[in-house]
Amino acid sequence: MSDQRPDGSYGWLYGEDKPADAPPRPGASDLPPVNLPPPGGGRRGGEAPPRSGKSRKGRRIAGILVLVWIIFLVAVPIWAWGKIAKVDASPASGRPDDQPGTTYLLVGSDSRRGLTKAEQKDLSTGGDSGGRGRTDTIMLLHTGSGPSVLLSVPRDSNVEIPGYGTMKINAAYAIGGPKLLVRTVEASTDIRVDDYVEVGFGGLVKVVDSLGGIEICPKERIKDKDSGLDVQKGCQQADGKTSLAYSRNRHSYATQDIQRVQSQREVLGSIAGKVKSPWTVLNPFRYVSVAQGASGSLRIGDDVGPIALGKFALALSSAMSGKGLNCTVPLRDLAVTWDPDRAPRMFNYIKTDRSDQIGSLCTKDGLPKR
Repeated sequence: MSDQRPDGSYGWLYGEDKPADAPPRPGASDLPPVNLPPPGGGRRGGEAPPRSGKSRKGRRIAGILVLVWIIFLVAVPIWAWGKIAKVDASPASGRPDDQPGTTYLLVGSDSRRGLTKAEQKDLSTGGDSGGRGRTDTIMLLHTGSGPSVLLSVPRDSNVEIPGYGTMKINAAYAIGGPKLLVRTVEASTDIRVDDYVEVGFGGLVKVVDSLGGIEICPKERIKDKDSGLDVQKGCQQADGKTSLAYSRNRHSYATQDIQRVQSQREVLGSIAGKVKSPWTVLNPFRYVSVAQGASGSLRIGDDVGPIALGKFALALSSAMSGKGLNCTVPLRDLAVTWDPDRAPRMFNYIKTDRSDQIGSLCTKDGLPKR
């Protein structure tokens, strides 16, 4: 139906010829006014509404606290760095050429540095034996393009010590300190050691205690007079004293040094897991205690800088987290004789930064997989 009139107009539709008595149609001017707020939320020139003094003060205090916390997080490592002892661990000659990736030599010495006589007695460590001391732990930590590798070197391994003939590898440290130990490890593996890190008894105990203890999982009941270890079978929380004894004990095992290196890696893995927890940074008391405990009995090569030490900590955590490899030098027998075929192959993968190809060469006890 069309609205057009016969004369072709639409005037009736627009009220042009409406009857005189017809009610007026509402127009725009007849509608009630709508009050819209002016731009800017009702303020002149688009001004924002005023902020309360309490709000500004709260944000200022929060900003100051964040700044203080950042300064604290930076200051503690700087303070701890000043407490770390430095040692010359770089042999003058006879070293392998530079290799891809970075390889650290991690040494756990029997140094009582940082322990009082009362603590030495309580921890069953005895006093310093004089001379250069001995190494209870020798490990190579490699990080590069592939997974990080933590490789235990049994301290009773018979190797050629340059200038002294065939002896147990830990004798190198007793004879010539870190420098001769580095040279011996390099000569035996053909792997170049880039950085040297050494931790004494006191450091391990204090770090574990500052973390509130760590978890260990002995597979049997152990009571050992020499190390002072007395633990039940199964997973349990261990304080610093127990953790040290657990990592030192070997007389309780039929495989002795082979089992001990596995216990040492277990302790290191538990420490690494606790240290990287956010709670370590968020708890200022733990943060300071960990830094103080570690630095007080730590010795590093004099060419190791803060960044290199930080990378060491990250690589250690990675190797023990399941993303990396933790192994023992491939062995031929329980007498910790290095396997003449498998050991060189593993060393070659490490020195050429091809840790992703190590595969079955990596075993916890060093013996071939059955």
